[in-house]
Amino acid sequence: MSVSHVEPHLLAYGPTSSLPGNPVAYYINPIGIQSIILSAAELSYSTTLTAENVKPFSADAVLRPEADSSQKITIPVVQGMGYVTGVYDELQPVVQSAVHFRQVVTAGSPKAGIFKYRATLEDGAIWLIYVTPQDGQDPNLQLVSTTDLRGPADWSGTIQVAKNPAGSSGESLYDNSSGVFPVEAVVSGAVNDRTGTYRLSWGKAGKDVQSTPLMMFALPHHVEAFDSQTSSRAVNITLRTTTKGAARAVIGEYWTMTEPDLPTTMDFAPWSIASGSSPQLSQAAQGVIRGAAATELQQDIDAQSNLNSMYYSGKALSKFATIIYTVDKLLNDRATAAPALERLKQAFARFTQNRQQYPLVYDTVWKGVVSSASYGGDVGADFGNTLYNDHHFHYGYFIHAAAIIGSLDPSWVGPNRDWVNMLVRDAGNAAANDPLFPFSRSFDWYHGHSWAKGLFESFDGKDEESSSEDVMFAYALKMWGKTSGDASMEARGNLMLGILRRSLRNYFLMESDNANHPSNFIANKVTGILFENKVDHTTYFGNNLEYIQGIHMLPLLPSSTYTRSQEFVREEWDAIFASNAAAPAEGVTGGWKGVLYANLALIDPAASWRFFAQDGFDYGWIDGGASRTWYLAFAAGLGGA
Repeated sequence: MSVSHVEPHLLAYGPTSSLPGNPVAYYINPIGIQSIILSAAELSYSTTLTAENVKPFSADAVLRPEADSSQKITIPVVQGMGYVTGVYDELQPVVQSAVHFRQVVTAGSPKAGIFKYRATLEDGAIWLIYVTPQDGQDPNLQLVSTTDLRGPADWSGTIQVAKNPAGSSGESLYDNSSGVFPVEAVVSGAVNDRTGTYRLSWGKAGKDVQSTPLMMFALPHHVEAFDSQTSSRAVNITLRTTTKGAARAVIGEYWTMTEPDLPTTMDFAPWSIASGSSPQLSQAAQGVIRGAAATELQQDIDAQSNLNSMYYSGKALSKFATIIYTVDKLLNDRATAAPALERLKQAFARFTQNRQQYPLVYDTVWKGVVSSASYGGDVGADFGNTLYNDHHFHYGYFIHAAAIIGSLDPSWVGPNRDWVNMLVRDAGNAAANDPLFPFSRSFDWYHGHSWAKGLFESFDGKDEESSSEDVMFAYALKMWGKTSGDASMEARGNLMLGILRRSLRNYFLMESDNANHPSNFIANKVTGILFENKVDHTTYFGNNLEYIQGIHMLPLLPSSTYTRSQEFVREEWDAIFASNAAAPAEGVTGGWKGVLYANLALIDPAASWRFFAQDGFDYGWIDGGASRTWYLAFAAGLGGA
């Protein structure tokens, strides 16, 4: 098992762009720098690698000389772990370095039964090696070459390695926590009024477990949110992460994070942090919106949602649900809304009855509900839904539509509850003991956002492109919880929104003072695609700036004002989309133009209103998953008319 830690000077950068500040197009961490390798003399070409004890925050990587061998190295891989630990069973341990050892010295015993070595690599980095033999005897590791440090044959025990950037004080802290290691984690949370708290807690194993505290590494969004007690246990060891800034070491078996100012008052109407919901629109604004709704409700709801894609079908249902809500609740015109609502229910029923072009099936291997589209051989069909790509995006739109339908007709909830909850369980399950679906498939409670990659292999790890559709899923959970009377789900959605607001500001939506990405990258304003090993200012479908920035905007919903700060939106608009900027919005064509001007409502609702209310409006400026009706209501509700 190779361990690598990349310092900033080793990053590779893409070409510079013409955006203000001339940011680089991407940055990437080099792979293949094998600083420390945990191995054994018996491992060779017949070695097997298996993943065992797979849990939400952890998994064991197990190396055996050959299949079914009782000899093995078990490496518990746990998010945030302070050391990389190998648990050896009857093997001759070999600790290696492809960077080469400059010096390895024995450094005493930090505590009884643990033997320490201090290794200096040829790149100048200091790594600490802690050896805990099962029999308590000195393992007397021998440096047999500049790449190999060897132990005794038929040895059992644990070897832990850690990079120490903090000198003697850091080494003392590593000494104090040596011998124990995390094996699993659980998350718990609660919402009280507008304040949410959540806790990450770790189970541990090793030597002197009860008296030895864990050392774990927290990401910047954790540290910002720590309660005072957790913050007091943060220490002076920081290590650069691959794509999320500097992680800080924290001593202890749990962290508690607090998210204040949750959007508990947010409903379906336009909403702002300063004013809350804005369901009351002026008579003049209502007149303009009514005209747009009359046009858009003539569209064929059934045809627009009867597609070979769960993603696009869900977007269509969500779009019409939002139009109908606007007519019913914001225009107070139930007579117009009611027949459209019936058509929407009929279109939705195609999916609850599994009569769509590619019906859903239950996958017994990965335990989820997937499109049958790829069983014909095209794994990329419907954006890879069959292989779990983007499930929170795809199903979030259905959940959002269901929340609106159920709010307008409460009698609809009961017969459809199980089907909608099935989508929730697939993409955002709260239960760790559900036999049919895993816990929180998409949302990563350690990283503070979702991943979209599914089962596809990737050299640079999992990734997420659309941070705004991630927010949409959390908002949909919140609102379906409210509509269906599930207070726990509503609270969870609110808490997820609070966490996303913080994590997106730290990692996806880069204001000028962002400290977590390289300074020569942040002028891109959005990350584009955030991988675990690189960040690339692009999209999977093109390099136009309206695509790259806009995929972090859509869909524009009440939650957008919460997670996209006015400071960020202003910086991005002035740099990229203003009249004198890099790619003026007025020059953009197609549906992305509407996305940009709807986003403008977050900082200049009057200008956004003027755009959507203009005479001779071109409906080609409206994306297939959006509506002029809602964009007008959104801008008006935020004070634009």
